[in-house]
Amino acid sequence: MDSGNPAHQARIEIRAGKHRGHTAGLAPGYVQGNLCVLPADYATEFATFCQRNPKPCPLIGMSAPGDPRIPTLAEGLDIRTDLPRYRVFRNGELAEEPADITGHWRDDLVAFVLGCSFSFEEALLDAGIPLRHIERGENVAMYETNIDTVPAGRFRGKMVVSMRPMTPADVIRAIQITSRFPGVHGAPVHIGFPEMIGIGKIREPFLGDPPDLKDDEIPVFWACGVTPQIAVAQARPPLCITHKPGCMLITDLLNAHMAVF
Repeated sequence: MDSGNPAHQARIEIRAGKHRGHTAGLAPGYVQGNLCVLPADYATEFATFCQRNPKPCPLIGMSAPGDPRIPTLAEGLDIRTDLPRYRVFRNGELAEEPADITGHWRDDLVAFVLGCSFSFEEALLDAGIPLRHIERGENVAMYETNIDTVPAGRFRGKMVVSMRPMTPADVIRAIQITSRFPGVHGAPVHIGFPEMIGIGKIREPFLGDPPDLKDDEIPVFWACGVTPQIAVAQARPPLCITHKPGCMLITDLLNAHMAVF
């Protein structure tokens, strides 16, 4: 374990309760992930759901039943303590948003970690494409759409997307850049015309902060790792634990290694 790497330091601070907000901008260069924890008898169906819906659910790590560690993502990682904030669902309904899930952990729970758009955001910033939610220290705007996911057993539902406003010239470059990151949502799923994907009020997101679109900008939509939370509401497992949107798991994987050329 490299105690000097920024990802490890960020997890230590989160575990100690020193950071409870969103993780955008923490540990630059390291992959962050969405979390979904389910009982073992739901795990096979959810893994299939991820396989069938790789854009919103790009699976990058999975634990053994009852094991809060995922060594392939980071040594010393503890799923129970290393995210700033969690969501606990019971029978598909949000029950609480704790800062620690040690008391909820059971021997039959399986943790899934899905790739997060924070990875490709770093590549966009490196290319000189501004991202306003980062400039303003906000959480990216997220919307529930009318785009169906491919069902798998009890898991089904509509896709959630995240939106970033861009000029037309930046949109072209953003497509080129994010296409190289299939493990963290890849290229956009929709550009412009939000009403075509069921978004009636662009300034009233489902989750995240209201966006600021300028007259010369186009809304660009990427598949979002909050999508499993919609599927969980349909599957209604007795217990499911996810990240609170924006409060991700910081891994020791490098963003640069997620790109495909």
